[in-house]
Amino acid sequence: MRKITAWAVTTGETGMRTQARGLARAAADLVEERTVKLAAPWRWLPPGLLRRPLAWQAHGPDRLAPPWPDLLVTCGRRSAPFSVAVRRASDGRTLTVHIQDPMRPAGDFDLVVALAHDAIRAGPRVLKTITAMHDVTAADLAIAAQQWKERLAPLGRPLVGAMIGGPTRRSAFATADAHALAESLAVIRQEGFGLAITPSRRTPRAVRAILEAAFAGDDRVFIWNVEGANPYRGILASADRLVVTGDSVSMVSEAIATGAPVEVFDLGQGRHRVFLDTLVERGVASRLGQPAGRPRARPGYDATLEVSAVVRRLLQARTGVLG
Repeated sequence: MRKITAWAVTTGETGMRTQARGLARAAADLVEERTVKLAAPWRWLPPGLLRRPLAWQAHGPDRLAPPWPDLLVTCGRRSAPFSVAVRRASDGRTLTVHIQDPMRPAGDFDLVVALAHDAIRAGPRVLKTITAMHDVTAADLAIAAQQWKERLAPLGRPLVGAMIGGPTRRSAFATADAHALAESLAVIRQEGFGLAITPSRRTPRAVRAILEAAFAGDDRVFIWNVEGANPYRGILASADRLVVTGDSVSMVSEAIATGAPVEVFDLGQGRHRVFLDTLVERGVASRLGQPAGRPRARPGYDATLEVSAVVRRLLQARTGVLG
């Protein structure tokens, strides 16, 4: 049987790469990840003025050129013109799926996938989801659980995993936030939970120091020191309950997909807060320390699997190949 081919195309940002790669892998058989770059002076143009992005690409192994794939998944506003160009160059044979609001007509794509709070309206070509696409699969988690079983076992059960992010372009992760988070985690620890805490490499050193000081000498608390193998997926796979800082839509989405109860530490960051409001309203997450109490277990919600099923149906109609 013929294999479905796909390109996951972005301009290189880590979160966008994860989303495009995750959806492409869930929908296709053979996936290439490509980072598009424009030559000067075209790279300085706003995306809306990129009339010939394929002709203006910088030279390199990731250049987009025939033969075109069955599926093109792009993410982020700056990659949207490439999706439109490939759709035109392939005479519509390539199914184009764009993740995030492209800030241009949805009719330029075969499908747009946007978060519920994005301005673009749902419609025949626009699918709205409450969490983001990601590349964490059940198989990945099963492997990670085995890899980290020996290190996490001494923390005991029940186990709470805490995923810590960092500042964003629009908001800092202040020391006051770190103290408030440490206090909330200390309450959880006092309830008898073990704690496995994983900062990210963008977590400020001062934040890490506050968390380390709060749990110094406690043998039922593990805090990753940001060296060596990252325990992130091992903790995702192993924890009975998850706490995630609200600065990262991707981390929150991955936590919700596991099916473990999820609490989000609200950093009050603009669009991230609107995203969290939606999750709380839908009952798939709660705010850390909210009066309603401990979050309840629930089925996992994985928007990547939901969207990939739609994409596979579109591919089958386009190619005749049963996914």
